[in-house]
Amino acid sequence: MPADRLHLVRHGEVHNPGRVLYGRLPEFRLSGAGRAMAAAAAAHVAGLERPVTALYASPLQRTRESAEPFAEAFGLDPVIDERIIEPTNVFEGKRMRRAVLNPGNWKYLSDPALPSWGEPYIEVVERMDAAMVAAWDAAESGDVVLVSHQLPIWITHLAVAGEPLRHDPRKRRCALSSVTSFERRGNEWREVAYAEPATTADAVDVGAV
Repeated sequence: MPADRLHLVRHGEVHNPGRVLYGRLPEFRLSGAGRAMAAAAAAHVAGLERPVTALYASPLQRTRESAEPFAEAFGLDPVIDERIIEPTNVFEGKRMRRAVLNPGNWKYLSDPALPSWGEPYIEVVERMDAAMVAAWDAAESGDVVLVSHQLPIWITHLAVAGEPLRHDPRKRRCALSSVTSFERRGNEWREVAYAEPATTADAVDVGAV
């Protein structure tokens, strides 16, 4: 028997005093508020009263730290999966508002549908789907949690919904420590729930690709 439900959980707020786009840069940890957000996400999933039997996380520090409350709540050791990592991006380490005003960077903005500034959306869809299918099939029963990042989660939502992958990054429905849930019927994913259990009104959220 495969899993019953799969939850894509975004990490909590990151300590980012420079307000840069951190992408895959190392040593970007959760802030104090981010740890509280991650705990709220774990409490939300626990409150569903559904058994969680497997836990996966992206290898980046912020996702590994966001997986800790889930590990404690469900007695699981998180498995690191490179396939659910943040996409590559040429603007890593930069403030986006400044970067887009620099004519030297305009070539990276030439094809938003690809996108031209980083890993193609279709490649993100394919690796996320591969990780989700593998986690789903590996579970004997119960729910599976994958702690990932905003773009991979949002692009998965778009692909499952049959919507165009090109989108405005400012309009993603994927808040910090949000939970996007799926079920699988045959070879098709179906989104069944979205929740924002954490308080994020005063959060700094400028680092997503």
